[in-house]
Amino acid sequence: MNFEYFIAKRIIDSKAYKSSISAPIIKIGIVAIALGIIVMMIAIGTGIGLQQKIRDKVVAFNGHIIINNYDTNNSQESENPISTNQEFYPEFKTVEGVNHIQAVATKGAVVRLEETVEYVVIKGVGADYNWQYFEEFLIDGRLPDYTKTLNEDIIVSQYFAERLQLKVGDNVNTYFIQDDLNKAPRSRNFIIVGIYNSGFKEFDELYAIGDIRHIQRLNKWEDNQIGHFEVFIDDFNALETKTQEIFKVTPSVLNTTSVKQKFYSVFEWIGIFDKNIMGIIGIMIIVAGINMITALLVLILERTQMIGILKALGNSNVSIRKIFVYNATYLIIVGLFWGNLIGLGLLLAQKYFGLLSFPNPEQYYMKIIPVYISLDYIIALNVGTFILCLLMLLIPSYIITKISPVKAMRFE
Repeated sequence: MNFEYFIAKRIIDSKAYKSSISAPIIKIGIVAIALGIIVMMIAIGTGIGLQQKIRDKVVAFNGHIIINNYDTNNSQESENPISTNQEFYPEFKTVEGVNHIQAVATKGAVVRLEETVEYVVIKGVGADYNWQYFEEFLIDGRLPDYTKTLNEDIIVSQYFAERLQLKVGDNVNTYFIQDDLNKAPRSRNFIIVGIYNSGFKEFDELYAIGDIRHIQRLNKWEDNQIGHFEVFIDDFNALETKTQEIFKVTPSVLNTTSVKQKFYSVFEWIGIFDKNIMGIIGIMIIVAGINMITALLVLILERTQMIGILKALGNSNVSIRKIFVYNATYLIIVGLFWGNLIGLGLLLAQKYFGLLSFPNPEQYYMKIIPVYISLDYIIALNVGTFILCLLMLLIPSYIITKISPVKAMRFE
C-alpha cells in the first residue's frame, strides 16, 4: 500500500472527516453521482426501449425490407402481381443475415353493418407468414391457420372490433370493389377468430389479416402470384446494407425498399430520442462533475494545514495531489455503486411489473413505458462517468501546487 493511498484512507476513515464541515458537501457530491447514474440509466433504458418497440411494431406489419414491382402505386392495394417463382423464395440464401421471407398481398374492402360502414385493408398471408409479432399483439381469441385448406378465418384490430361492436366468433361480410366500376362489388364472409392490439393506431385502424388465397381469387391471379415480399433480417443496424445487397440479387424489374425508407417520418422521429439521450447524459455528467469539484475544493481548503505539513516533510505536489484524487475516486465509486443499485432496481421493476404508463398512449403507440436493459451500455456508462469525473477533478487538485507550506501551516 503506497503512501498516498494510506493517507487518503486515513482521511476517509477518520472521525474528524465524517464530522467535518466538508462532510455534507461530500455527501451531496456522492448523491449527485448516484442521481446522475440513475437518470442516465433510465434515459438510455427507456429511450432505447421505446425506439425498439416502435420499430418492432412497424416491422410487424411490413417486414424489414419490402420487395415489390417498380410500378406499384402508393395505395394500400396490391395491383400488379409478382410471381413466387424466384431464386430467393422461399429461402433467401444468397444474402447472409436474412432469416425469413414471406409472400403477402393486400386488398381494400368495405364492411357494411346495419348502422355503419367501415373501410378495411385485408392483408392476405399464407403458410409462410411469421406470426411472431402478432403473438404479442393478440389480446383475444387465437391466430388463424392458413397452412391447410382455404378458410374464412381473420383477425381484426381492437380498434376495428370496438367501432363495429364485433367480437371473436362474429361473421363479417366484406365487399370488394372491382376494377370495372360497372360491376357489382364481390363479397366475402369472414369469421373473426382473433383480435389484436399493436398500439400503432395507423396500422390498427387499417389492417385485418386473412388468407392470401382470397386476394388471389378476387384479383383473378394464379396460385403463384402475390402482391409483394416481406423480408426479415437478423440485425436491424445492418438494414441499409442488407437492403442494397438484396437489391443487387433481385431481378431488375423488382424494387427493394427498407422499412426506414417507407416510413421515413416515424424513424426520423424516434431518431430524435438519441439526441435527447445524449443531451441528458451530458447534463448529468456536468452536474455530477461540478458537485465533485466543489467537494474536492472544500476538502482541500479544509486540509490546507495538512497539505502544508506534508510539503514541509518533503512530499511533492504530485504525491499530495494523488491523496486527494484517491479520496475523490473513492467518493465517485460510492456514488456509482448506489446509483447502479437504485437505477437497475427501478429499470427491472418497470420491465417486469410495468409500474409506469404513458399519459397519452396514442402519442407513443403503447401504454406501458418499455425498458431496454443491456450490460454493454451499463458498463460503458459507468466507465465513461468515472473517467470524465476523474479528469474533471484534476483541475481543482492543481490548486495544491499553489499552496505555500509556511502560509498553509498558519491557515485556520
